[in-house]
Amino acid sequence: MSIFSPLSNSSFRYLFLGQLISLLGTGLTTVALALLAYELSPAHAGAVLGSALAIKMVAYLGIAPLVGGYIHKLPRKYWLAALNLGRGLMVMLLPLVAELWQLFALIFLLNALAAGYTPVYQAMLPDLLPDQQEYTRALSLSRFAMEMESLLSPALAAALLFFLPYSTLFGINSIGFALATGLVLLAQIPPAAISVRSDGVWHHISFGMRSYLKTPRLRGMLMLNLALSAAGAMVIVNTVVYVRSVLGLEEQLVPMVMIATGVGSMVSAFALPAVLERFRDRAVMLSGGGLFSVALSSGLLEPGLFGLLPIWCVIGIATSMVLIPTGRVLRDSCNPADRNDYFAANFALTHGMWLLGYLLAGWLGSQFGMGVTFLLLALVSLLATIAAMRIWSVDDQA
Repeated sequence: MSIFSPLSNSSFRYLFLGQLISLLGTGLTTVALALLAYELSPAHAGAVLGSALAIKMVAYLGIAPLVGGYIHKLPRKYWLAALNLGRGLMVMLLPLVAELWQLFALIFLLNALAAGYTPVYQAMLPDLLPDQQEYTRALSLSRFAMEMESLLSPALAAALLFFLPYSTLFGINSIGFALATGLVLLAQIPPAAISVRSDGVWHHISFGMRSYLKTPRLRGMLMLNLALSAAGAMVIVNTVVYVRSVLGLEEQLVPMVMIATGVGSMVSAFALPAVLERFRDRAVMLSGGGLFSVALSSGLLEPGLFGLLPIWCVIGIATSMVLIPTGRVLRDSCNPADRNDYFAANFALTHGMWLLGYLLAGWLGSQFGMGVTFLLLALVSLLATIAAMRIWSVDDQA
């Protein structure tokens, strides 16, 4: 059966197309934000972007658990539609920014809305696609959509910037969110299962986090996300440093090198539904964790341009190996009424791992150089994978 078979479900098809359109638009906004940061503070554009990234993670960590605790009380279709409209409005305001504090405030609000959208969307897919194989293919398609953002959006942005000012990219993203809103409204989304919890506010907010961290397989999965964040942050933070400073190459090659990670992730995403029919989620995810440490260790060989490409590609392959089974493990670890809480907790906690990865990759690279950074991040990935193997017992699989 084709990986595209979930698209025969009209509701998933509308939601997937909406996700794809909004992700492509968000990719355009990412490019435009870099140019806006440079315009606002030419001498400190890197620090501005780094601060924006940290604000994004803080928004994810703070907002997702709140949403997870109370989304079962709200109609999911109209919640998602309203969040898309809100994100479109925030993006429309970005060209009006004149001060850094305004930029940071809008970035926080934009990502707070994303933190309210993504875990609810993820928790909803098992309700739309209860069949195991169809759900797995849907997870692969969602991963494909995310990689399309990193591959297609920069190329599209580069083409548009030949003819249009960068501020136009914000407007295109706003239109994308409006289209995504319409597609969400076309979908037939079942109501969330009713939670019977009647405790206070803090219990609702913390339930997902506490339950998630009490579950051994989910703690093991979180360790694998630490391994992923160490490798992924190396790609995102230090590709430009390695290409420009270590290899002494032109800046135009930076996105070309980063594309290798996206290509690896997409190839892996297409292959994984068949792989997951033969192998258990734990085995596939632990194999991905091992690949992270192998790939990062290869950086100690001081690769040139053509040596760096396969390393980044392997990191992309391993990324899908960890991320795609995640939805299946979460679904099998909780009751339907608690899915929003668990998916929201996963969203917050895994982005906490990314925040740690970004800080490590940036600080190690600036203080000790690329060789030491490759070594230490490889060690982080290896230790995290070993911890996952010990925490997540081979017998603890649904």
